[in-house]
Amino acid sequence: MQEANTLAGAGAPQPRDIDYQMWGRQQVPRFARDTTAEEPWPVGLTSHQYAGAVSRWPGCWVTGQIMQIDMRRRGSVYITLRDNDEDVSMRVVAFGEPANQAFQLGLKQGDKIVLFGRPEVWEKQTSLSFKATQIRRCGEGDLAERIDQLRRRLKGEGLFDETNKVPLPEFPRCIGLICAPGARAEGDVKTNASLRWPIIRFKTAYVKVQGPDCPREVIHAIEQLDADPEVDVIIVTRGGGSFEDLIGFSDEGVVRATAACRTPIVSAIGHEDDWTLIELAADYRATTPTGAAQAVVPDVNEQWNIIANNLAALDTLMDRTVKVEEGRLAGYLSNPMLTNPALMLDPLEEKLKHQRETLLNSMIRLVDYDTSSIESSVATLTALSPQSTLDRGYAIAQTAQGHVITDPTSVADGEEVTVIVSRGVMTATKTAASVRQ
Repeated sequence: MQEANTLAGAGAPQPRDIDYQMWGRQQVPRFARDTTAEEPWPVGLTSHQYAGAVSRWPGCWVTGQIMQIDMRRRGSVYITLRDNDEDVSMRVVAFGEPANQAFQLGLKQGDKIVLFGRPEVWEKQTSLSFKATQIRRCGEGDLAERIDQLRRRLKGEGLFDETNKVPLPEFPRCIGLICAPGARAEGDVKTNASLRWPIIRFKTAYVKVQGPDCPREVIHAIEQLDADPEVDVIIVTRGGGSFEDLIGFSDEGVVRATAACRTPIVSAIGHEDDWTLIELAADYRATTPTGAAQAVVPDVNEQWNIIANNLAALDTLMDRTVKVEEGRLAGYLSNPMLTNPALMLDPLEEKLKHQRETLLNSMIRLVDYDTSSIESSVATLTALSPQSTLDRGYAIAQTAQGHVITDPTSVADGEEVTVIVSRGVMTATKTAASVRQ
Protein backbone atom coordinates (compact mmCIF):
# COMPACT_ATOMS: atom_id res chain seq x y z
CA MET A 1 0.00 0.00 0.00
CA GLN A 2 2.93 2.32 0.62
CA GLU A 3 3.93 1.91 -3.01
CA ALA A 4 0.35 2.56 -4.10
CA ASN A 5 0.05 5.71 -2.05
CA THR A 6 3.35 7.02 -3.36
CA LEU A 7 2.27 6.41 -6.96
CA ALA A 8 -1.10 7.98 -6.30
CA GLY A 9 0.49 11.18 -5.09
CA ALA A 10 3.16 11.35 -7.77
CA GLY A 11 0.90 10.56 -10.70
CA ALA A 12 -1.98 12.93 -9.91
CA PRO A 13 -2.28 15.58 -12.65
CA GLN A 14 -2.41 19.16 -11.39
CA PRO A 15 -5.23 21.43 -12.64
CA ARG A 16 -4.11 24.28 -14.84
CA ASP A 17 -4.53 27.89 -13.87
CA ILE A 18 -7.98 29.19 -14.74
CA ASP A 19 -9.21 32.71 -15.15
CA TYR A 20 -12.53 32.18 -13.43
CA GLN A 21 -13.70 35.67 -14.33
CA MET A 22 -13.25 35.22 -18.11
CA TRP A 23 -13.74 31.94 -20.03
CA GLY A 24 -14.11 32.07 -23.77
CA ARG A 25 -14.36 35.87 -23.54
CA GLN A 26 -17.34 35.55 -21.25
CA GLN A 27 -17.56 36.37 -17.57
CA VAL A 28 -18.56 33.23 -15.67
CA PRO A 29 -19.29 32.33 -12.01
CA ARG A 30 -16.38 31.15 -9.89
CA PHE A 31 -18.13 28.21 -8.23
CA ALA A 32 -20.63 25.64 -9.47
CA ARG A 33 -23.10 26.71 -6.78
CA ASP A 34 -23.13 30.18 -8.30
CA THR A 35 -24.21 29.03 -11.78
CA THR A 36 -27.72 29.78 -12.98
CA ALA A 37 -29.73 29.32 -16.14
CA GLU A 38 -28.78 32.86 -17.07
CA GLU A 39 -25.10 32.46 -16.08
CA PRO A 40 -24.13 28.82 -16.84
CA TRP A 41 -20.69 27.32 -17.20
CA PRO A 42 -19.50 26.57 -20.76
CA VAL A 43 -18.89 22.91 -21.61
CA GLY A 44 -15.13 23.41 -21.70
CA LEU A 45 -15.04 24.91 -18.22
CA THR A 46 -17.36 22.23 -16.85
CA SER A 47 -15.21 19.43 -18.29
CA HIS A 48 -12.07 21.12 -16.99
CA GLN A 49 -13.53 21.50 -13.51
CA TYR A 50 -14.56 17.84 -13.42
CA ALA A 51 -11.10 16.81 -14.60
CA GLY A 52 -9.53 18.88 -11.86
CA ALA A 53 -11.79 17.35 -9.24
CA VAL A 54 -11.15 13.80 -10.43
CA SER A 55 -7.39 14.38 -10.51
CA ARG A 56 -7.46 14.78 -6.76
CA TRP A 57 -8.98 11.34 -6.24
CA PRO A 58 -6.52 8.79 -4.82
CA GLY A 59 -5.04 5.91 -6.83
CA CYS A 60 -5.91 2.30 -5.92
CA TRP A 61 -5.54 -1.34 -6.85
CA VAL A 62 -8.48 -2.76 -8.83
CA THR A 63 -9.33 -6.34 -9.83
CA GLY A 64 -11.83 -7.60 -12.37
CA GLN A 65 -12.37 -9.68 -15.49
CA ILE A 66 -11.57 -8.48 -19.00
CA MET A 67 -14.76 -8.26 -21.06
CA GLN A 68 -13.19 -6.50 -24.02
CA ILE A 69 -9.63 -5.55 -24.89
CA ASP A 70 -8.06 -3.60 -27.76
CA MET A 71 -4.29 -3.90 -28.20
CA ARG A 72 -4.16 -3.25 -31.93
CA ARG A 73 -1.81 -0.28 -31.55
CA ARG A 74 1.50 -0.78 -29.83
CA GLY A 75 1.92 1.42 -26.77
CA SER A 76 -1.79 1.77 -25.97
CA VAL A 77 -4.34 -0.62 -24.47
CA TYR A 78 -8.08 -0.12 -23.98
CA ILE A 79 -9.89 -2.51 -21.63
CA THR A 80 -13.48 -2.95 -20.47
CA LEU A 81 -13.08 -4.41 -16.99
CA ARG A 82 -16.07 -6.14 -15.37
CA ASP A 83 -16.62 -6.82 -11.68
CA ASN A 84 -16.14 -10.50 -10.83
CA ASP A 85 -19.53 -10.70 -9.07
CA GLU A 86 -21.65 -7.66 -9.96
CA ASP A 87 -22.95 -6.41 -13.30
CA VAL A 88 -20.66 -3.38 -13.20
CA SER A 89 -17.86 -2.47 -15.59
CA MET A 90 -15.37 0.34 -16.08
CA ARG A 91 -13.15 1.64 -18.85
CA VAL A 92 -9.41 1.17 -18.33
CA VAL A 93 -6.65 2.72 -20.45
CA ALA A 94 -2.92 2.17 -20.35
CA PHE A 95 -0.13 3.87 -22.26
CA GLY A 96 3.61 3.37 -22.54
CA GLU A 97 5.16 0.85 -20.15
CA PRO A 98 1.85 -0.43 -18.66
CA ALA A 99 0.61 -1.07 -22.20
CA ASN A 100 3.81 -3.01 -22.95
CA GLN A 101 3.12 -5.09 -19.83
CA ALA A 102 -0.30 -6.00 -21.23
CA PHE A 103 1.29 -7.04 -24.55
CA GLN A 104 3.88 -9.19 -22.76
CA LEU A 105 1.19 -10.84 -20.62
CA GLY A 106 -0.84 -11.66 -23.76
CA LEU A 107 -4.07 -10.55 -22.10
CA LYS A 108 -7.34 -11.66 -23.70
CA GLN A 109 -11.07 -11.66 -23.07
CA GLY A 110 -12.01 -13.52 -19.90
CA ASP A 111 -8.69 -13.02 -18.09
CA LYS A 112 -8.76 -11.88 -14.48
CA ILE A 113 -6.32 -9.04 -13.82
CA VAL A 114 -5.30 -6.72 -11.00
CA LEU A 115 -4.04 -3.24 -11.82
CA PHE A 116 -3.04 -0.03 -10.11
CA GLY A 117 -3.97 3.41 -11.36
CA ARG A 118 -6.16 6.43 -10.84
CA PRO A 119 -9.31 7.88 -12.45
CA GLU A 120 -8.90 10.44 -15.17
CA VAL A 121 -11.21 12.62 -17.27
CA TRP A 122 -10.47 13.17 -20.94
CA GLU A 123 -11.56 16.78 -21.20
CA LYS A 124 -12.22 16.74 -24.94
CA GLN A 125 -15.17 14.38 -24.46
CA THR A 126 -15.58 14.60 -20.68
CA SER A 127 -15.20 10.82 -20.53
CA LEU A 128 -14.12 9.13 -17.33
CA SER A 129 -11.67 6.24 -17.41
CA PHE A 130 -9.25 4.49 -15.10
CA LYS A 131 -5.65 5.05 -16.20
CA ALA A 132 -3.55 2.03 -15.22
CA THR A 133 0.11 2.30 -14.31
CA GLN A 134 0.62 -1.39 -13.37
CA ILE A 135 -1.11 -4.49 -14.74
CA ARG A 136 -0.89 -8.08 -13.52
CA ARG A 137 -2.75 -11.25 -14.50
CA CYS A 138 -4.31 -13.24 -11.65
CA GLY A 139 -6.12 -16.06 -13.47
CA GLU A 140 -8.74 -16.99 -16.04
CA GLY A 141 -12.20 -15.47 -15.61
CA ASP A 142 -15.00 -17.69 -14.36
CA LEU A 143 -17.29 -16.83 -17.28
CA ALA A 144 -14.63 -17.48 -19.89
CA GLU A 145 -13.71 -20.73 -18.16
CA ARG A 146 -17.32 -21.94 -18.20
CA ILE A 147 -17.63 -21.15 -21.89
CA ASP A 148 -14.37 -22.93 -22.62
CA GLN A 149 -15.58 -26.00 -20.71
CA LEU A 150 -18.80 -25.94 -22.77
CA ARG A 151 -16.74 -25.62 -25.94
CA ARG A 152 -14.66 -28.67 -25.07
CA ARG A 153 -17.75 -30.70 -24.20
CA LEU A 154 -19.62 -29.83 -27.39
CA LYS A 155 -16.51 -30.44 -29.45
CA GLY A 156 -16.25 -33.91 -27.88
CA GLU A 157 -19.81 -34.58 -29.07
CA GLY A 158 -18.78 -33.74 -32.64
CA LEU A 159 -20.93 -30.61 -33.01
CA PHE A 160 -18.04 -28.66 -34.52
CA ASP A 161 -16.79 -31.38 -36.91
CA GLU A 162 -16.19 -30.32 -40.52
CA THR A 163 -18.21 -33.31 -41.70
CA ASN A 164 -21.32 -31.61 -40.28
CA LYS A 165 -20.78 -28.42 -42.27
CA VAL A 166 -23.25 -27.73 -45.09
CA PRO A 167 -21.85 -25.93 -48.17
CA LEU A 168 -23.32 -22.51 -48.93
CA PRO A 169 -25.60 -22.35 -52.01
CA GLU A 170 -23.94 -20.87 -55.07
CA PHE A 171 -26.94 -18.82 -56.20
CA PRO A 172 -29.34 -18.27 -53.28
CA ARG A 173 -32.74 -16.72 -53.96
CA CYS A 174 -33.76 -15.87 -50.39
CA ILE A 175 -31.70 -15.10 -47.26
CA GLY A 176 -33.08 -15.67 -43.78
CA LEU A 177 -31.69 -12.87 -41.59
CA ILE A 178 -31.63 -13.00 -37.77
CA CYS A 179 -30.77 -9.66 -36.13
CA ALA A 180 -31.98 -6.96 -33.77
CA PRO A 181 -34.71 -4.61 -35.06
CA GLY A 182 -33.22 -1.46 -36.56
CA ALA A 183 -29.67 -2.77 -36.13
CA ARG A 184 -26.89 -1.42 -38.29
CA ALA A 185 -25.88 -5.01 -39.01
CA GLU A 186 -29.21 -5.55 -40.80
CA GLY A 187 -28.57 -2.60 -43.10
CA ASP A 188 -25.01 -3.74 -43.79
CA VAL A 189 -26.14 -7.23 -44.82
CA LYS A 190 -29.09 -6.13 -46.95
CA THR A 191 -27.27 -3.26 -48.66
CA ASN A 192 -24.16 -5.22 -49.56
CA ALA A 193 -26.06 -8.36 -50.60
CA SER A 194 -28.43 -6.36 -52.83
CA LEU A 195 -25.53 -4.50 -54.45
CA ARG A 196 -23.83 -7.79 -55.27
CA TRP A 197 -26.96 -9.76 -56.25
CA PRO A 198 -29.92 -7.43 -56.92
CA ILE A 199 -32.55 -10.20 -57.20
CA ILE A 200 -31.90 -11.49 -53.67
CA ARG A 201 -34.85 -11.52 -51.24
CA PHE A 202 -34.84 -11.46 -47.43
CA LYS A 203 -36.95 -12.94 -44.67
CA THR A 204 -35.97 -11.24 -41.43
CA ALA A 205 -36.55 -12.56 -37.92
CA TYR A 206 -36.01 -9.85 -35.30
CA VAL A 207 -34.61 -10.99 -31.95
CA LYS A 208 -32.93 -9.60 -28.88
CA VAL A 209 -29.18 -9.92 -29.40
CA GLN A 210 -28.18 -9.62 -25.74
CA GLY A 211 -29.70 -10.21 -22.34
CA PRO A 212 -31.51 -13.22 -20.85
CA ASP A 213 -34.10 -13.47 -23.65
CA CYS A 214 -31.46 -13.57 -26.41
CA PRO A 215 -30.80 -17.36 -26.52
CA ARG A 216 -34.49 -18.32 -26.54
CA GLU A 217 -35.40 -15.88 -29.32
CA VAL A 218 -32.38 -16.80 -31.46
CA ILE A 219 -33.19 -20.52 -31.16
CA HIS A 220 -36.80 -19.90 -32.19
CA ALA A 221 -35.71 -17.76 -35.16
CA ILE A 222 -33.26 -20.43 -36.38
CA GLU A 223 -35.90 -23.14 -36.19
CA GLN A 224 -38.50 -20.93 -37.88
CA LEU A 225 -36.27 -20.01 -40.85
CA ASP A 226 -34.90 -23.55 -41.14
CA ALA A 227 -38.47 -24.83 -41.60
CA ASP A 228 -39.20 -22.28 -44.37
CA PRO A 229 -38.65 -23.95 -47.78
CA GLU A 230 -38.04 -20.59 -49.47
CA VAL A 231 -35.00 -19.77 -47.33
CA ASP A 232 -31.76 -20.93 -48.97
CA VAL A 233 -29.27 -19.66 -46.37
CA ILE A 234 -29.48 -18.13 -42.88
CA ILE A 235 -27.33 -15.29 -41.48
CA VAL A 236 -27.20 -14.67 -37.71
CA THR A 237 -25.67 -11.25 -37.12
CA ARG A 238 -25.14 -8.42 -34.66
CA GLY A 239 -22.59 -5.66 -34.23
CA GLY A 240 -19.65 -5.67 -31.88
CA GLY A 241 -19.88 -5.52 -28.13
CA SER A 242 -18.26 -6.60 -24.94
CA PHE A 243 -17.64 -10.24 -24.11
CA GLU A 244 -20.64 -10.09 -21.81
CA ASP A 245 -22.88 -8.54 -24.49
CA LEU A 246 -22.14 -11.41 -26.86
CA ILE A 247 -22.53 -14.17 -24.27
CA GLY A 248 -26.00 -15.13 -25.56
CA PHE A 249 -24.43 -16.48 -28.73
CA SER A 250 -22.33 -18.91 -26.68
CA ASP A 251 -25.45 -20.41 -25.08
CA GLU A 252 -25.58 -24.21 -25.36
CA GLY A 253 -29.10 -24.18 -26.82
CA VAL A 254 -28.09 -21.67 -29.51
CA VAL A 255 -25.05 -23.75 -30.41
CA ARG A 256 -27.09 -26.97 -30.64
CA ALA A 257 -29.80 -25.30 -32.74
CA THR A 258 -27.12 -23.99 -35.09
CA ALA A 259 -25.48 -27.41 -35.44
CA ALA A 260 -28.87 -29.08 -36.06
CA CYS A 261 -29.95 -26.54 -38.69
CA ARG A 262 -30.33 -28.22 -42.08
CA THR A 263 -30.24 -24.92 -43.97
CA PRO A 264 -26.70 -23.52 -44.41
CA ILE A 265 -26.13 -21.01 -41.62
CA VAL A 266 -23.59 -18.17 -41.38
CA SER A 267 -22.52 -16.45 -38.15
CA ALA A 268 -21.50 -12.79 -38.23
CA ILE A 269 -21.29 -11.82 -34.58
CA GLY A 270 -19.25 -8.85 -33.42
CA HIS A 271 -15.90 -7.95 -34.94
CA GLU A 272 -12.94 -10.04 -36.02
CA ASP A 273 -11.45 -10.05 -32.50
CA ASP A 274 -14.72 -11.16 -30.88
CA TRP A 275 -15.52 -14.85 -30.50
CA THR A 276 -18.61 -16.87 -29.60
CA LEU A 277 -19.42 -20.57 -29.72
CA ILE A 278 -22.07 -20.15 -32.43
CA GLU A 279 -19.33 -19.51 -34.98
CA LEU A 280 -17.83 -22.96 -34.29
CA ALA A 281 -21.14 -24.69 -35.04
CA ALA A 282 -22.08 -22.50 -38.02
CA ASP A 283 -21.34 -23.67 -41.55
CA TYR A 284 -19.42 -20.45 -42.24
CA ARG A 285 -18.01 -17.75 -39.96
CA ALA A 286 -17.92 -14.17 -41.23
CA THR A 287 -15.95 -11.57 -39.30
CA THR A 288 -18.45 -8.78 -40.07
CA PRO A 289 -22.03 -8.45 -41.36
CA THR A 290 -20.62 -7.09 -44.62
CA GLY A 291 -18.39 -10.15 -44.89
CA ALA A 292 -21.44 -12.38 -44.40
CA ALA A 293 -23.25 -10.69 -47.29
CA GLN A 294 -20.22 -11.10 -49.52
CA ALA A 295 -19.93 -14.78 -48.57
CA VAL A 296 -23.51 -15.87 -49.26
CA VAL A 297 -24.24 -14.15 -52.59
CA PRO A 298 -22.15 -13.98 -55.76
CA ASP A 299 -21.09 -10.72 -57.37
CA VAL A 300 -23.32 -10.07 -60.38
CA ASN A 301 -20.48 -8.26 -62.17
CA GLU A 302 -18.15 -11.23 -61.66
CA GLN A 303 -20.87 -13.56 -62.98
CA TRP A 304 -21.34 -11.40 -66.08
CA ASN A 305 -17.57 -11.51 -66.63
CA ILE A 306 -17.61 -15.30 -66.28
CA ILE A 307 -20.46 -15.52 -68.80
CA ALA A 308 -18.67 -13.17 -71.19
CA ASN A 309 -15.43 -15.17 -70.91
CA ASN A 310 -17.28 -18.45 -71.48
CA LEU A 311 -19.09 -17.01 -74.52
CA ALA A 312 -15.76 -15.84 -75.94
CA ALA A 313 -14.25 -19.27 -75.34
CA LEU A 314 -17.30 -20.90 -76.96
CA ASP A 315 -16.99 -18.61 -79.99
CA THR A 316 -13.32 -19.50 -80.33
CA LEU A 317 -14.09 -23.21 -80.07
CA MET A 318 -16.89 -22.97 -82.65
CA ASP A 319 -14.64 -21.04 -85.06
CA ARG A 320 -11.92 -23.66 -84.67
CA THR A 321 -14.43 -26.48 -85.18
CA VAL A 322 -15.87 -24.83 -88.31
CA LYS A 323 -12.40 -24.37 -89.77
CA VAL A 324 -11.54 -28.02 -89.12
CA GLU A 325 -14.76 -29.17 -90.78
CA GLU A 326 -14.20 -26.80 -93.71
CA GLY A 327 -10.73 -28.32 -94.22
CA ARG A 328 -12.20 -31.81 -94.05
CA LEU A 329 -14.89 -30.85 -96.60
CA ALA A 330 -12.24 -29.37 -98.93
CA GLY A 331 -10.40 -32.68 -98.72
CA TYR A 332 -13.55 -34.54 -99.68
CA LEU A 333 -14.17 -32.19 -102.61
CA SER A 334 -10.65 -32.75 -103.95
CA ASN A 335 -11.06 -36.55 -103.83
CA PRO A 336 -11.39 -37.97 -107.40
CA MET A 337 -14.00 -40.40 -106.22
CA LEU A 338 -16.26 -37.51 -105.24
CA THR A 339 -15.54 -35.27 -108.22
CA ASN A 340 -16.30 -38.20 -110.63
CA PRO A 341 -18.64 -40.61 -108.84
CA ALA A 342 -18.59 -42.99 -111.85
CA LEU A 343 -15.09 -43.99 -110.87
CA MET A 344 -16.52 -45.43 -107.68
CA LEU A 345 -18.68 -47.80 -109.75
CA ASP A 346 -15.93 -49.14 -112.03
CA PRO A 347 -14.37 -51.57 -109.55
CA LEU A 348 -17.83 -52.66 -108.44
CA GLU A 349 -18.91 -53.22 -112.02
CA GLU A 350 -15.76 -55.26 -112.73
CA LYS A 351 -16.33 -57.30 -109.62
CA LEU A 352 -19.98 -57.91 -110.60
CA LYS A 353 -18.94 -59.00 -114.09
CA HIS A 354 -16.40 -61.45 -112.69
CA GLN A 355 -18.92 -62.84 -110.24
CA ARG A 356 -21.50 -63.19 -113.03
CA GLU A 357 -19.06 -65.19 -115.20
CA THR A 358 -18.13 -67.34 -112.23
CA LEU A 359 -21.80 -67.99 -111.50
CA LEU A 360 -22.56 -68.85 -115.17
CA ASN A 361 -19.64 -71.29 -115.37
CA SER A 362 -20.68 -72.87 -112.11
CA MET A 363 -24.25 -73.28 -113.34
CA ILE A 364 -23.07 -74.83 -116.64
CA ARG A 365 -20.86 -77.28 -114.80
CA LEU A 366 -23.71 -78.12 -112.48
CA VAL A 367 -26.15 -78.69 -115.37
CA ASP A 368 -23.64 -80.84 -117.27
CA TYR A 369 -23.01 -82.92 -114.18
CA ASP A 370 -26.70 -83.36 -113.47
CA THR A 371 -27.46 -84.18 -117.16
CA SER A 372 -24.82 -86.86 -117.20
CA SER A 373 -26.10 -88.26 -113.95
CA ILE A 374 -29.66 -88.38 -115.28
CA GLU A 375 -28.60 -90.08 -118.51
CA SER A 376 -26.71 -92.69 -116.54
CA SER A 377 -29.71 -93.28 -114.32
CA VAL A 378 -32.01 -93.56 -117.38
CA ALA A 379 -29.70 -96.11 -118.96
CA THR A 380 -29.62 -98.12 -115.75
CA LEU A 381 -33.38 -98.00 -115.38
CA THR A 382 -33.88 -98.89 -119.01
CA ALA A 383 -31.60 -101.89 -118.72
CA LEU A 384 -33.38 -103.10 -115.63
CA SER A 385 -36.96 -102.45 -116.81
CA PRO A 386 -39.30 -105.43 -117.74
CA GLN A 387 -39.90 -103.85 -121.10
CA SER A 388 -36.26 -104.28 -122.02
CA THR A 389 -36.52 -107.97 -121.12
CA LEU A 390 -39.63 -108.34 -123.31
CA ASP A 391 -37.84 -106.50 -126.16
CA ARG A 392 -35.19 -109.24 -126.09
CA GLY A 393 -37.91 -111.86 -126.86
CA TYR A 394 -38.97 -112.91 -123.45
CA ALA A 395 -42.69 -113.22 -122.48
CA ILE A 396 -44.65 -113.15 -119.22
CA ALA A 397 -47.40 -115.75 -118.67
CA GLN A 398 -50.27 -114.95 -116.28
CA THR A 399 -53.32 -116.80 -115.10
CA ALA A 400 -56.78 -115.45 -115.73
CA GLN A 401 -56.59 -113.94 -112.27
CA GLY A 402 -53.41 -111.97 -113.18
CA HIS A 403 -50.89 -114.08 -111.26
CA VAL A 404 -47.48 -114.57 -112.95
CA ILE A 405 -46.93 -118.22 -113.79
CA THR A 406 -43.54 -119.48 -112.68
CA ASP A 407 -44.44 -123.17 -112.34
CA PRO A 408 -46.38 -124.80 -115.26
CA THR A 409 -47.81 -127.38 -112.90
CA SER A 410 -49.70 -124.69 -111.07
CA VAL A 411 -51.97 -124.35 -114.15
CA ALA A 412 -54.48 -127.04 -115.07
CA ASP A 413 -54.47 -128.50 -118.56
CA GLY A 414 -56.94 -126.74 -120.83
CA GLU A 415 -56.89 -123.60 -118.69
CA GLU A 416 -56.43 -120.37 -120.54
CA VAL A 417 -53.40 -118.24 -119.82
CA THR A 418 -52.40 -114.74 -120.87
CA VAL A 419 -49.02 -114.24 -122.49
CA ILE A 420 -47.45 -110.76 -122.50
CA VAL A 421 -44.86 -110.12 -125.18
CA SER A 422 -42.91 -107.01 -126.22
CA ARG A 423 -45.64 -105.58 -128.40
CA GLY A 424 -48.84 -106.94 -127.01
CA VAL A 425 -50.84 -109.64 -125.19
CA MET A 426 -52.19 -112.97 -126.44
CA THR A 427 -54.28 -115.82 -125.01
CA ALA A 428 -53.21 -119.44 -124.97
CA THR A 429 -54.50 -122.80 -123.64
CA LYS A 430 -52.27 -125.11 -121.59
CA THR A 431 -51.96 -128.58 -123.10
CA ALA A 432 -48.90 -130.01 -121.45
CA ALA A 433 -46.22 -129.06 -118.98
CA SER A 434 -42.69 -129.94 -118.18
CA VAL A 435 -40.73 -128.88 -115.16
CA ARG A 436 -37.07 -127.85 -115.43
CA GLN A 437 -34.87 -129.44 -112.85
